[in-house]
Amino acid sequence: MNQAALLFVTGIFFLLHATASPAEISIDELIRDAGIAEGPIAMRDLRRWNGAHKLIIFRVGDEVDAVKELLPDADVVVVNSEAEAIQQAGNVDAIIGLCSERLLAAAKSAVWVQIFSSGAERCVDVPAVASGQVVLTNMQKMSAPVIGEHAVAMMLALARRLPEYAKGMKRGAWMRGSEASAAMFPVSGKTMLVIGLGGIGTEAAERAAALGMRVIGTRNSSREGPSFVEYVGLSNELLDLVGQADVIVNALPLTDATRHLLDTEFFAATKTGALFINVGRGATVDTDALTDAIRNGQIGGVGLDVTDPEPLPADHPLWQFDNVIITPHVAGYGGERERHMTLLRENLRRYAAGERLLNVVDPKRGY
Repeated sequence: MNQAALLFVTGIFFLLHATASPAEISIDELIRDAGIAEGPIAMRDLRRWNGAHKLIIFRVGDEVDAVKELLPDADVVVVNSEAEAIQQAGNVDAIIGLCSERLLAAAKSAVWVQIFSSGAERCVDVPAVASGQVVLTNMQKMSAPVIGEHAVAMMLALARRLPEYAKGMKRGAWMRGSEASAAMFPVSGKTMLVIGLGGIGTEAAERAAALGMRVIGTRNSSREGPSFVEYVGLSNELLDLVGQADVIVNALPLTDATRHLLDTEFFAATKTGALFINVGRGATVDTDALTDAIRNGQIGGVGLDVTDPEPLPADHPLWQFDNVIITPHVAGYGGERERHMTLLRENLRRYAAGERLLNVVDPKRGY
């Protein structure tokens, strides 16, 4: 298993082993609150669908018990690695928790893969998924509320210059008269631009509006948005809108169209001193361009939960800036685990019944 895959699996392990007691939520509540949509095709209408006789599941939480409870007559094979999954892939109908080209090449009868992450970039290019032979579902919007909180927490910390004060604590420095004190500003009345007004972006936008901010956003699909977003532009309006923003929140998925989309031209178009928060995907940002924008003062503060490369090398200059907060891709931690479990249980029920699944990924769009 490569390093990226190991980080992915480790992250999911902690996500599904959250210590907080999960809040009960019904599937109807989840569909309504998260705006989850059904896929375009009922599973029974797929030529290769044969019901739920054998499933492979990567054991990282209570979802194993959920599968066995919902599908008591199915052969549920629990694996601890991709290698084990490949060995057990013969005649499997569905795979829960793993996705790779090698695995799906071995699982020739599989028609459904459920991944535990929101980002599907490691799976959409797998030939079986890209061709539509295998239906891929993800956990999009399940961690959106807590990631939205993480984005706002980073924004507030940067606006109040908390990173500088935290570093001063190590020296026992009383920094009341410092440059950090003079540079603080309130977020109320400021403008936030949310790039990618999907599940995560919408949650960040709602919290920003509650703090008295003016919120604008972009999305790829339409100009529709919630009432707390003043204006929703299409993706081609990004450079026109970013100059209005005091705070920029990037919640883009990683696709061919978004890779390094936020580049030198983008940062040159920002308002001088704007804050930049990334809780989307690291590779949507040109890291060198971002680093230069911090150095020259174009960007006044940065909060990164994702980076490119990831993990960020220990000697990378981004670690050295006083106005940068970096968290190691943990924004989704500490959320309501029950949201993930509710979606998984419903998709298992729907799959066995041959119905349309929830959170189906469009391989062409990449999300």
